[in-house]
Amino acid sequence: MMRPNRRLVAVAIPLLVLGWSSTLSAQFCQGDCTVDAAVTVDELVTIVGIALGDQSADVCISSDASCDGRVTVDEILGSVDRALNGCSDTYAPRGELLYPASPAQGLLSEHPEGTMIGGTPRMPAQYVVVGTPEEIDVEVIASRLEVPWALAFAPDGRLFVTERTGRVRVVVNGELDEEPWATIGVSTTTSEGGLLGLAIHPNFPEEPWVYVCYTVPGRGVTNRISRLPEVSGRGGEEEILVDDVRGAVIHDGCRLKFGPDGMLYATTGDAGQRALAQSLTSLEGKVLRIRPDGGVPADNPFGPDLYVYSYGHRNPQGLAFRRRDGALFETEHGPSGEIAGLLAHDEVNRIEAGINYGWPQAVGAPQIAEYRDPILLFPITAVPPAGASFYESDVIPKWNGNFFFTSLGARHLQRVILDPCDRVGAIEWLFAGPYGRLRDVVEGPDGYLYFTTSNRDGRGLPGIDDDRILRIVPRG
Repeated sequence: MMRPNRRLVAVAIPLLVLGWSSTLSAQFCQGDCTVDAAVTVDELVTIVGIALGDQSADVCISSDASCDGRVTVDEILGSVDRALNGCSDTYAPRGELLYPASPAQGLLSEHPEGTMIGGTPRMPAQYVVVGTPEEIDVEVIASRLEVPWALAFAPDGRLFVTERTGRVRVVVNGELDEEPWATIGVSTTTSEGGLLGLAIHPNFPEEPWVYVCYTVPGRGVTNRISRLPEVSGRGGEEEILVDDVRGAVIHDGCRLKFGPDGMLYATTGDAGQRALAQSLTSLEGKVLRIRPDGGVPADNPFGPDLYVYSYGHRNPQGLAFRRRDGALFETEHGPSGEIAGLLAHDEVNRIEAGINYGWPQAVGAPQIAEYRDPILLFPITAVPPAGASFYESDVIPKWNGNFFFTSLGARHLQRVILDPCDRVGAIEWLFAGPYGRLRDVVEGPDGYLYFTTSNRDGRGLPGIDDDRILRIVPRG
C-alpha cells in the first residue's frame, strides 16, 4: 500500500481526536486544498484506516467520480466523514460479518509450473443476511423440476427453462406447462453435462428462435450450440450453429446470453485441459461471440474467422449484461487443486473484447499487466458461482443497479453493490441455506427477480418439491 499524503493524514487524525461528527469539507484542510489536488484511491483507504485505527472503512464505496483511480481532497474528507459516521444507507452492510474487508494483495508467489498466484483484489467485508431481507418476499413459481439449469424470458412474457435431462419447459402466466416445449437428446453421463444454456432471440417471435447449449450424446464428450424455431407453440427442427466444443466430466461452461449488440455470447469451460484456455485456435476456456445465424461477427476482436471474444477462463458459469451501458460481467469457478493445491478462488470478472483473464497462467489477482484481474475473488471458501443478472428495476428500489449471482456449493444468492466505477462496495449473502444449491437468476419483465434451485444435480439434498423456480417480490 502507498504511503499516505502526510498533509491529509494531519487533517484526518485531529478530526478524529476532536470528535468531529458533522459533515467535513475542505475548509478543515491545511496546505493544498484546491478541488483538483488529487491523491490515489489507495491513499484514501490508508487515510480512512488511520482515522479509524484499522481498515474497516473498506466496506464503504469511495468517491472517485472520474473513475481514473484518483480522488480529490474534498472526496477524501467526505469519505473520512462517512467512515466516522457510517456509510450511507445505500451501501451500509447488514447481517452477520462473514469475512472482513481486505486490501489488494497483488502477486503472492510463482508456482514452479509458471502460474502467477495472486491474492485478492480490494474486497469489502462480506455479510450474511439472516432470514429473508425485510424489503422482499419469496414465492414459488414452479416445483418438481429436473435440475433446471437456465432461465430466459421471451418478449411475450413467457418464461423458458432448461432441465438438464433434455427438456425445454415454459411457464405461462405463472403456471408450468406440463408438456415440454421441446425434448432434446443429450448426454447425461457426465456430472456437469446435459441440456444447459438457454437464450431467446431478442426479436422473438418475429425471429422465432430459441437457443440452447448441450452435451452431445454418443461420441465422447462434446458440447453443441443450436437453435430451434417455435412452430405452433412448440420447438421445431434443430439447427446446429457451433459444434464439437470439447467437454468433460467437469468444466463445460455453456451459459448463453444475447448482448445489446444483437450477438449471442456463450461460455465454454477448459474441459479439464487447462492449456486450451490460452489457445486462440481452440473454443475452450473462452467467452464466444456468435452471430444469431451461427456465423462469426466481422468485428470480433481476433478477426472474422474466430468466435473468441475473451480467453483465459477456467469454467465460466454466468453471464450478465447491464442494460444501461451494455457492460458484460461473468462468474467463473476457481481451481480444485490442479495448480499448487489451490482451492476456491472463484471469480467475478468484467468482460471486455480481446482480454486475457489469465487461466491457467494466473490465478487470483496478481496485478500483472498482461492479464485482467477479477473484480471479486473468493479464496477462502469456494462459492462456487453460477448464473448471474443485473437488477435494473425500481420495483425493489433498494436493489436497483445491483449485481446478483447464485451460489451452488455455498448455497446462497449473492448481492453485490457496485459504485459508479464498478468497484465493489458491499457484499451480502442472501438466503444462505434454506433453498439449498442455487443455479440461475434473471430479472423478469415484471421487475421481479427469478432464481432456480439445483438440489437434484447429484450434489444437493433435494426436498420433496425440488427443484423449484422461485420469485423475489417486494414486501407489502
